[in-house]
Amino acid sequence: MFGPPPTQAPPPAPRLRVRLKASVLRSRQTLGLVWRSSPLGTLGLGALTVLSASLPPLVAYVGKLIVDAVVARDSSRAVRFVMLELAVVATMALLERSLGLVRQLVGARLGIDVNLAILEKAVTLELSHFEDSEFYDKLSRARREASLRPLSLIESNFQVLRHVLTLAGYIVLLVRFSGFMVLGLLIATVPAFIAEARFSGVAFRLRNWRSPDTRRLIYLEYVLANDEHAKEVKLFGLGPTLLGRYRSLSERFYAEDRALAVRRSIWGYGLSLVSTAVFYGCYAFIVGATVAGRLSLGDMTLYLVAFRQGQQSFQSILTAVGSMYEDTLYMSNLFEYLAIPTERSRPGLPAAVLAEEGIRFEDVGFRYPGAERWALRNVSLFIPKGQSLALVGENGAGKTTFIKLLSGLYEPTEGRLRLDGRDLRDWDPQALLARIGVIFQDFNQYQLALRENVAFGSVDHLEDDLLLTRAIEQGGAREVVAGLPAGVDTQLGRWFKEGVDLSGGQWQKVALSRAFMRDQADILILDEPTAALDAEAEHAVFQRFRSLAQGRTTILISHRFPTVRMADRIVVLEGGLISEEGTHAELLANGARYARLFALQAEGYR
Repeated sequence: MFGPPPTQAPPPAPRLRVRLKASVLRSRQTLGLVWRSSPLGTLGLGALTVLSASLPPLVAYVGKLIVDAVVARDSSRAVRFVMLELAVVATMALLERSLGLVRQLVGARLGIDVNLAILEKAVTLELSHFEDSEFYDKLSRARREASLRPLSLIESNFQVLRHVLTLAGYIVLLVRFSGFMVLGLLIATVPAFIAEARFSGVAFRLRNWRSPDTRRLIYLEYVLANDEHAKEVKLFGLGPTLLGRYRSLSERFYAEDRALAVRRSIWGYGLSLVSTAVFYGCYAFIVGATVAGRLSLGDMTLYLVAFRQGQQSFQSILTAVGSMYEDTLYMSNLFEYLAIPTERSRPGLPAAVLAEEGIRFEDVGFRYPGAERWALRNVSLFIPKGQSLALVGENGAGKTTFIKLLSGLYEPTEGRLRLDGRDLRDWDPQALLARIGVIFQDFNQYQLALRENVAFGSVDHLEDDLLLTRAIEQGGAREVVAGLPAGVDTQLGRWFKEGVDLSGGQWQKVALSRAFMRDQADILILDEPTAALDAEAEHAVFQRFRSLAQGRTTILISHRFPTVRMADRIVVLEGGLISEEGTHAELLANGARYARLFALQAEGYR
């Protein structure tokens, strides 16, 4: 129910060489992303990092001069050096504050730009992507920490530069005393770094591996705390069951995270003792040399500070490199998502243009990705311009798939569609959509003003009150608008303040009005948009629809035969295949599937 059981392990890590190569590539891509988002901010981070790196060794050296002045009982020189150290420390504080400010501004700008990039990509993707669970895994991984990781990665790069420069200054101070101490400084922190990098990789693979269950957790939370599901959750007593599943999944996540955190802490502590032991070994050596008179008290202070700070700088370098590695792992999710191809495939089919006006299906078949059953198969059909066509069939027969193929939302798995003799794949998507007005049975209920709910049918005419009023009239929503406190500017839905919720039938009238906004469309499609209306209201809608659709190609799907019989031609779909076609009278005379369905429904009205 909740994905792979806890006994299964995440996939193994790729080879070190492959990981390093990918890490370098992602770092370069991320730097380009941050640079495009905020070039001045990136330059500012770099400049402030370099400046701040040069000051810590200077503080250590001034500290030595202060101690030597104190030992020599030269108060005036000691005070001057104290003031100098104060100036350096104040400058360091200013640089740190400036770095924090620039980091905050760059992060805010970058967060907006990365989220915009994710959403802009989503707008360009095909409908089939949004019906693929693997795509949702990619999307959730890309959105997770997407606004934080790019800046973190760039900061880690700058931190490496900063600590390298600082470490170089300390090494210059230490190498005069002992080259072995410098070597010990560098080696002592390596084991802890290797362990940290390894655990970063394990944590990343664990989170990626459980992406489907993370989405399931988010969905359970949505169902439990959203007005769309609140009625059924309460009426059917689903709360305890769904809450139990949420708790079970959350506890499993916690157990996995806790186990990893404990192992990470134990190894981190154990290996940190190595660097601590090396430091105190060098500490004892320096103190012994001072007691023996080979070093002054100021030299001892300088070398102890330089060794301790140098060791911390080197450890900071390794920590930053580990963070860079972890950040590049998460950035790979973002770049993998952004790299999803959006160009439609162009099969090598002849581009002949037929001298005809209308819609032609040529042996069209469609199968959803990963599915074995064909949603449509061997569909060959011509719909002349200006004809009204009704699609009839049971749920799952392929009616909505037929409409989505015609609208260009799907591409055929086999065969092809033509509009006015031209392959649908050769049409400009915007030009194609401009010719089609459609409302689906699962139409959207936007938590926005009624004006926007209607005008979104032709967003370029959002402020066209004349067209808006006409669409509302044609969709049968005039009485709905008249009953709202602010008319067309009334906020709909309950998500926002002063929102007014509508009944199912009222929402459908608003959605119908949205379809009529696209008055330039010469192909009108209604996919069971009146299911929540009573029979009389539906008949009135389709009578109005029929009169308004004169000269246009119309396609309607409905389970109500008084509506279906209005069409010039009726097509019956069974199991994705066309089983019958003809006029209402012809299909009744055939005595086949259509006639039996009509008789069953007519019996229900007696």
